[in-house]
Amino acid sequence: SQASFEEDGQTQPVVGHWKTLMPSKGSREEPEPGCQDAGGVDETQATEQLNVSRLRSSSVEIREKGSEFLKEELQKAQKELKLKDKECERLSKVREQLEQELEELTASLFEEAHKMVREANTKQAASEKQLKEARGKIDMLQAEVTALKTLVITSTPSSPNRELHPQLQSPSKAVFRKGHGRNKSTSSAMVSAASQNVTPEPVSRECKEVDSILFSEFQAWKESPTLDKSCSFLDRIYREDVGPCLDFTKQELSELVRVAVEQNTLTIEPVASQTLPVVKVSAEECGGPKKCALSGLPRTCKHRIMLGDSGNYYYISPSCRARITAVCNFFTYIRYIQQGLVRQDVELMYWEVMRLRREMSLAKLGFYPSEM
Repeated sequence: SQASFEEDGQTQPVVGHWKTLMPSKGSREEPEPGCQDAGGVDETQATEQLNVSRLRSSSVEIREKGSEFLKEELQKAQKELKLKDKECERLSKVREQLEQELEELTASLFEEAHKMVREANTKQAASEKQLKEARGKIDMLQAEVTALKTLVITSTPSSPNRELHPQLQSPSKAVFRKGHGRNKSTSSAMVSAASQNVTPEPVSRECKEVDSILFSEFQAWKESPTLDKSCSFLDRIYREDVGPCLDFTKQELSELVRVAVEQNTLTIEPVASQTLPVVKVSAEECGGPKKCALSGLPRTCKHRIMLGDSGNYYYISPSCRARITAVCNFFTYIRYIQQGLVRQDVELMYWEVMRLRREMSLAKLGFYPSEM
């Protein structure tokens, strides 16, 4: 056809053939009237064929470009899939590692829990053993307290029980012991009274009546025992008994004696078998075997006192010793109550306190046993 011929002529001219050229716009030649109809039909067919060929070529190009685009997208998708696979593999390894660590942690926790249970069982066994030992010690201490209570109630320095102290029954056989003093430790006062049948001396029958004010003050103090003299119970006793009983002529020395009694640091010992130490203060202040250091009066002094660890000894008369001893007995008993060593009914403890107060009242009035 003419269109294929034109395409062949455009691509490669052939020698010996005529090339039909399209007339330009400025020099278009009008067709001959005789050939106008036939030429128009051929030209229309050529144009349609040319358009079809162009559509075919463009569709081919579109297909090629689409296939190339799809190939590129496929390659990208494959690359992303490989990356996802690697990420999944990495995450699976992390998950396995975490599961392993979790198992190890769980195992260690169980082991630690079992270890704590074993230690708790061991401690519980040790605690039960200590509890049994403590109960045994408590039983032993209760027996000792019973003996001590019997000793304290039935024998005091101001009124000793002769059955607990057989040496007092025969004065000719009594000898002074070196280093005898008023010990602060209660263990030295323990005797075998619990294994003996102690029969206290018969006491004359007397009538007693509880004072409601004094008893209420003692009950309030017994709820929370203390040695603070600001409470109403001790304040009354300080004013009515302790203060007057320790009020001697030598005021300065009297104050030192009161402080030593309160702190339980005062020592009383006989003079007979003691070698006189080097006195650090004047002899007039310390007194002597024939002069009382507290009253300042000429009296026969069979005992002397030492305040704390000062090393200074002061000679005292039997009356002053009785007054100091009465106050010491009272403080010793209330200390026993404070420490829980006295296990009696409240009323019995109250009457014992009243008895000790009576001893202080008698001593401050000048009454004392002949053994002093």
